[in-house]
Amino acid sequence: VLKVLLDKGFFFVSQNGSHAKYRCHHNPALTVIIPLHGKEIRYGTFRSILRQAKLTEDDFK
Repeated sequence: VLKVLLDKGFFFVSQNGSHAKYRCHHNPALTVIIPLHGKEIRYGTFRSILRQAKLTEDDFK
């Protein structure tokens, strides 16, 4: 997930505990919170990240 976000123009802003905040270069209003728990992201969390980033599942294929 993180690699695709970075490829789409997102950059690291800050980290609070085990969650990192990324913002888009092209549209600073787009902010995404990524959990860094060291395990696989659940599907619902993945979909939430997609909505926050205005991406689709096709962007990950």
